[in-house]
Amino acid sequence: MNHSIDQSHRDPDLFGLLYGFSFRPGERGREIDSARALQCLQQPDDSGEFLWLHLNLAHAACERWMKSHLELPDEFFEALHEGSRSTRIEHVDSALLAVVNDVVFNLSSMVSSDVSTLWVCVRSRLIISARLQPLHSVDKLRSSVKAGERFRSPLELLVHLLRDQGEVLTQIVRKTSLSVDQVEDELLSSRLSTNRAELGANRRVLVRLQRLLALEPGSLLRLLNRPPTWLQKEDVKELRKSTEEFALIINDLTALGERIKLLQEEIAANLNEQTNRTLFTLTVVTVLALPINIIAGFFGMNVGGIPLAGDPEGFWILVALVATFTVIAGRWAFRKQRDY
Repeated sequence: MNHSIDQSHRDPDLFGLLYGFSFRPGERGREIDSARALQCLQQPDDSGEFLWLHLNLAHAACERWMKSHLELPDEFFEALHEGSRSTRIEHVDSALLAVVNDVVFNLSSMVSSDVSTLWVCVRSRLIISARLQPLHSVDKLRSSVKAGERFRSPLELLVHLLRDQGEVLTQIVRKTSLSVDQVEDELLSSRLSTNRAELGANRRVLVRLQRLLALEPGSLLRLLNRPPTWLQKEDVKELRKSTEEFALIINDLTALGERIKLLQEEIAANLNEQTNRTLFTLTVVTVLALPINIIAGFFGMNVGGIPLAGDPEGFWILVALVATFTVIAGRWAFRKQRDY
């Protein structure tokens, strides 16, 4: 064990530790290295101190180190490899297991539509978070800790993480709402251009976020009704409030998706109407040109017995016939338009 501590002290990222913090009730978090984290975990502590370790699963030795040095439930490691990554919080043995889907942190854009998974294990003195890609809400939580925000328990950190995730989703909803408002204004002013693809992309993003980020109600209900004994009542209340706020944000995502769907249907109806008008115009032109085409076809056969061939007024007679049939065809076509 001492050898492991020495090795970790020489190389803080030997097992994929990105950063760690030590918390005492009423005090700001202190950043610690891997050696200090292992010492705190091995020593009993009655002062209420707890740790937050954030690890990088892309590191080859990360999972092996967690199995060797951290007493985490087997369900946590099974969740790392299972196919289902639905967002949930559940009680497993003497720990809380949380699978949280979060928006990927992108330096080139403040809001990203890419989603990755964060696995969290919460115990009375320890909270472990592990991920494959940098995430928005975790970065916001780290900034809050470094800014001096105080936390009384590991679950309060998890609640703060959920609220940070809700703020990221709120940014996505606001940005998408602005885009939808612009499309709606253009639709109402009959100046709609080529925004159908943008609406479709926004709707796909919202549906994907809603599907991946919505908390499983069953696991959350079981946790809130029968919380672990080591959880503080204040933490359970805060968790209930944060999940209710998160549910409201998910409802906003759903409502915005339905609004985009209605706009898409309205745009499709307008396009169908424009297409029908174009087809009607082509039909009218075809009908109006039909009499002269028929008469030209008959008189262009160059066979004997063509009427009016020797009549000096034959041309004007044909013009009158063509004009008459054209007027009749035009009145018929426009009457059909009035009927529809």
